[in-house]
Parts: sequence; structure tokens; C-alpha cells
Amino acid sequence: MNPRINRKTQFIDLGLKEYSEAWNYQTELFDQILKIKKGNRDIADDQQEITPNYLIFCEHPHVFTLGKSGDENNLLVPKDKLYTINASYFHINRGGDITYHGPGQIVVYPVIDMENFFTDIHQYMRLLEEAVIQTLREYGIEAGRIKGLTGAWIDPDNTEKSRKICALGVKTSRWVTLHGLAFNVNTDLSYFKHIVPCGIDDKAVTSMEFELGSPQDLRLVKASLLKNITSLFQMEIVN
Repeated sequence: MNPRINRKTQFIDLGLKEYSEAWNYQTELFDQILKIKKGNRDIADDQQEITPNYLIFCEHPHVFTLGKSGDENNLLVPKDKLYTINASYFHINRGGDITYHGPGQIVVYPVIDMENFFTDIHQYMRLLEEAVIQTLREYGIEAGRIKGLTGAWIDPDNTEKSRKICALGVKTSRWVTLHGLAFNVNTDLSYFKHIVPCGIDDKAVTSMEFELGSPQDLRLVKASLLKNITSLFQMEIVN
């Protein structure tokens, strides 16, 4: 392995964190990595600084986020009425359309230099999906993908019954990643009625709690998801 490649990844669990605070935090880390990469461009290989990697887990209070190319009409509640459902709204710089984050949902923000792992955004997205699919399988839930759509889906081959359990939305710059995935574990699914999730109006949304009939231990699901991400990306987790 190239000695400049760094697979060490700092794991950070922010717990329940306001969306704006988490966004600012991951953006600071993202900018830090980009600054290192910019500085490395003009110096010899043996003098270059190794870029760090971060893997952030958190939950958010009720919030709707819209991707940079998303359609605001997919928010079905007037923005000045969001306070009535204790929710907030942000138009952000990831790909994808509108989604919901809330308590009981595991949100994962990998802020990594992909050049430490591989340089293939398609592979990156598929491995994030695979980590969720493997985690669900450990709980007896079979999930998969739908061609042309991102995320992890239950009954992906059944047009009438397919339902999304994990959404993805990412941004990359110079192979550094921002944003990530939202995995519905004990999520209050009623909040998805206030949006057209991911701009898709003919698919349902689900959660582990709904599929299994009872709330799940979020700590155990996090541990499983962390294990699977670490294995698939061949990360070396440090705290």
C-alpha cells in the first residue's frame, strides 16, 4: 500500500444534534481535508501531509433538507408553518431532492478522502447502501436496490410494494466527501407525509420498527452499521 494512503478513520458519535450544528461541523472537517490536499499539490510526495478521515454518526431533531437541485414544491408544508410540527428546513449543497431527518433515524456523515480508499463515486454510493443492506440482513430484513434510484429498499422488485428504508445524498470535491445516508430505525414515519420523499411520489417509506413490529435498540443497530461500513471500506477505526 502507498505509505501516503491513510485508512485510519476517526469515529465520532454526536448523539442528538441540531442539523445546522452538524452541518457546520462536518463542513469544517471537509474544508480541513481540502486545505491539506491543496497544500500537498505543490510539494514533493515525501513531504506531503497525510489526509485524515472522519465517520460521523448522529440523530437530528425534526428537519427537512432539500438538495441543491431539488424542487421546493416537494415540501408540502408552508415554511412559515413548520413550527406547528416542531420541524425546521434547510436548502443544502448535497445531491438529491428532499428528505426528512428525525429522532430514531441513524444519520451517517463520512467525511473522508476517497483517495485513501478508492476513487469511484459509484462504488462509494453502492458500499454505503451495502452497509445498510448487510445490517438489515442481520435483523432478518432482506433489502436491495432499485435500478436508477439510490438508497436501500424493501421489496425492491415489487413495483407496488417497494419502500425505502435508507436515503442517500452526498457531495464530493477533489474526492473528499460530505453528507451521507439516513437510515430509518425507529423513525416517526408520519413526518414523511409532509414531503414528497426524494422527489419520488409513487414509493412508500418504512423503518426497522415498522418492518419488525417493535422499536429497536439504536445502540445495537449503530454498532452493526459501524461494523459493516468499516469492513466494506477497509477502514481502521480510531476514537
